[in-house]
Amino acid sequence: MAASVDPLVVGRVIGDVLDMFIPTANMSVYFGPKHITNGCEIKPSAAVNPPKVNISGHADELYTLVMTDPDAPSPSEPNMREWVHWIVVDIPGGTIPSRGKEILPYMEPRPPVGIHRYILVLFRQNSPVGLMVQQPPSRANFSTRMFAGHLNLGLPVATVYFNAQKEPASRRR
Repeated sequence: MAASVDPLVVGRVIGDVLDMFIPTANMSVYFGPKHITNGCEIKPSAAVNPPKVNISGHADELYTLVMTDPDAPSPSEPNMREWVHWIVVDIPGGTIPSRGKEILPYMEPRPPVGIHRYILVLFRQNSPVGLMVQQPPSRANFSTRMFAGHLNLGLPVATVYFNAQKEPASRRR
């Protein structure tokens, strides 16, 4: 059963980044052993490497995965909204992102101030898009809505988000 969108509304993911949608696919996301659930907290040091993402579906279906931060550079002044962290297209259903085509390499969360939301959005593609997609000229001011519109992806089929904040510097003795 696909997840509810209620936590996405409460967390302002729907509104700030996405329009209302009905989840129709399952996506599980893990940083190490930690399963990501909407609104959970992840330390940036635990997210240095790309998460393990499992996507439901059949091998003849293709998916696009986008990860963004709508709170850059700070939640109170998100004038770089959205900062794009990862784009992978042409991911076969029932597999993982490494089976797709990485358009923009993964960049770990580095929130400079405040609590940032990091959103992983999954779209079902109508056809292969790998040849039509170019790397964005900048990670700043990305728009998931415009990206999806450009590729005719429609509404998302699954989304999960986590929160992260700057970790205190380790104290040396």
